[in-house]
Amino acid sequence: MIEIAPGRPERPFADALRRLKKAELRPTRQRLALGKLLFDGGDRHVTAEHLHDEAMRQGIRVSLATVYNTLNQFTAVGLLREVVVASGRSYFDTNITDHHHFFYEDDGALEDIPGDAITLATLPEPPAGTQVQRIDVVVRLRRHEPVSN
Repeated sequence: MIEIAPGRPERPFADALRRLKKAELRPTRQRLALGKLLFDGGDRHVTAEHLHDEAMRQGIRVSLATVYNTLNQFTAVGLLREVVVASGRSYFDTNITDHHHFFYEDDGALEDIPGDAITLATLPEPPAGTQVQRIDVVVRLRRHEPVSN
C-alpha cells in the first residue's frame, strides 16, 4: 500500500479516483474498479475482452459492453490510448506518452517502442481543414523458428 503521509496509507482506489477527477469523469463504481485494474501496477496493453475477464476473476461484476464503454470514455479524455492493430482489433494502452509499438502477429503481444527510436523524414500535407493529432507506428513482427539442419 502506498503512503501519502507518514503513517497514513493511501486508499486502494485513490489513484483511480484522482485520475477520474482530473479528467472530469464521474467516479462510478465501474469506472473506479476498472481504473484500479488498469492503472495499478504500471503500464500495460489490454483488450476489452482481457480486461473483462480480469474484472470477472477479481469478482467485479461488469458487462463486456460496460468495459468497452469505459475504455472508450477513458480514451476520449486522454487516460488511455487506443492502438488499432487490425480491423476490429484494438488494444488500450495506459502509457499515454508519445511512443510506438511492436505487434507480434503470432500471439498478439504488443510491446512499446520509445518515441525517439523512430524518425520520420517527411509526412504528407494533411487535407485542408485538418491537422495531425499524433502519429502511431505499429511494426508488425512474426517470430521465426530457428533453422534446423
